[in-house]
Amino acid sequence: MTRGGRVRLGVLVALVVLIADQASKFWVLQVLRLPVRGQIVVLPVLNLTMVWNRGVTFGLLNESGGPTHVVLAVAALGIVAVLGFWLWRAQSALVAAAIGAIAGGAVGNVIDRLRFGAVVDFIHAHAWGWSWYVFNVADAAIVCGVAALLLEGLLPRRDRTLALPAPGAPRKEAPHAENR
Repeated sequence: MTRGGRVRLGVLVALVVLIADQASKFWVLQVLRLPVRGQIVVLPVLNLTMVWNRGVTFGLLNESGGPTHVVLAVAALGIVAVLGFWLWRAQSALVAAAIGAIAGGAVGNVIDRLRFGAVVDFIHAHAWGWSWYVFNVADAAIVCGVAALLLEGLLPRRDRTLALPAPGAPRKEAPHAENR
């Protein structure tokens, strides 16, 4: 895949994530009216639970108040700009798609911060007494994108592996100091 193809893939993934995130939040706020209802049990292990997250990941800085939402939005946009540069340099489709997922999720949460002063979180997974933080589609895309980048970093790449000569091929030796 060419650089242009990888960039297009990353942008496409970012747009899909952004649209899915904002559509799900519209549905939760306007159709289900979850802020009024509070919670809807979907499955024994999954609820839709309305949470306005004014902080960052896992509710950190949630009680900060003031213009924190603007500062967090600006910081997230700075990260998206860095991700755009990284996308331009991406060497694989997996990296491009992962960067797109992270960027699309970050922009989705920035839109919430600027519109509402908080991020709309509503997916609550729980089982056997264990409960995860309430999150949204953007958060899930960011986590999946980061996981894909970590996995890609652990996978061997052809240009990183030691190329062994074919059987019977002459060996190339490093030049000796006296031959330089």
